[in-house]
Amino acid sequence: MLEIKNVSKSFGDVRALDKLSFNVAEGTVFGLVGSNGAGKSTLLRVINGVFQPEDGEVLIDGENTFENVKAKNMCYFIPDFPFFYNSSTIENTAYLYRRIYENWSEGYFRQLCSMFPINPKQKVINMSKGMQRQAALILALATRPKYLFLDEIFDGLDPVVRQLVKKLLITNVTDNNMTVMIASHNLRELEDICDHIGLLHRGGILMERELDDLKLGIHKVQIAFNEEVDESIFNELSIVKLSRKGKLYNLTVKGDADEFMPKIEALNPVFLESLPLTLEEVFIHEMEGAGYDISNIL
Repeated sequence: MLEIKNVSKSFGDVRALDKLSFNVAEGTVFGLVGSNGAGKSTLLRVINGVFQPEDGEVLIDGENTFENVKAKNMCYFIPDFPFFYNSSTIENTAYLYRRIYENWSEGYFRQLCSMFPINPKQKVINMSKGMQRQAALILALATRPKYLFLDEIFDGLDPVVRQLVKKLLITNVTDNNMTVMIASHNLRELEDICDHIGLLHRGGILMERELDDLKLGIHKVQIAFNEEVDESIFNELSIVKLSRKGKLYNLTVKGDADEFMPKIEALNPVFLESLPLTLEEVFIHEMEGAGYDISNIL
C-alpha cells in the first residue's frame, strides 16, 4: 500500500503540497488530476524520494521512501521529461539496469523492444518526444516494479502506441498486482484505465474516490415542458448547474438518481432524459464548487 501522511512541501514562498493525506491500494490504477500548479508533479517526486517533505511522510509497504534503497527498488518513476544521458540508448541503459533492479526481466525487456516501433540501439536524445517516452516505458516495465509512477505519459504518443501502453499497464496490474499512479491533464485517457481518481487543488486533496462512485454521484439531465416554467420548481433538487434554451432545461444534479428522478417525473415533463457525464465534466463541476476559474483548468 502507498500511504501519504500529512505531507507538506514548499519552494520558497510557494506551498506546493499542504498537509496532503490519502492512501492508494495495491493493484489499482490511480489517476492524479488537478489544476495547473496543483502539486501533481511535486507529489510524484516526493513519493519517489526525489524531494524530501518538510512535514509528514510517504510509506510504500510501510517503508519511508526518502533515501531508502529497499523502497526505491520497488518503484519506477517516469517524469514529464524523462532523463537520458547524451550517449544513452535503450540497450546500454538496460545494461545498467540489470545490475540495479533486483526484479529486472531480460525476457520481458526483449519482448517489449519487439512490441514498440523503436530502435533500441538509437541514441534516445535524438528521438522524438513520443519515442523518448516509449524508451522510458520499455525500461520501466522491464524492471518489473511493484509501483509505477507516470507523469503525463500519454503526451506525444500516437493513438496506436497509446492503446498499447494502456494494454500493457492493465496487463501488469491484473497479472502482477502492480500499482500505477498516473498524473495527467488528459482525462479521456485516464477514464479508460483508472479505477480510482484523486483531485489535487492548491496542494491539497480536494477529492479521492473510485471512478464509478464518482460518476454515479453526479448526473446530467435534460427536461422539456409544454410551456415555460419557473425555475423554482427545481428547488428540491441539488442543482450544480442549470441552463435553458426555450422550453428545454439542462441540469447537472448531484445525488442518487433513484431519489431525484421521481421528483422530476412528478413535474410532468414532455421530455426527460438522463445522460452520463464524462470525467472531465465531473471535475469541472467539482472545481467550480471549489471556486476555481474554469478557464484555467485541465
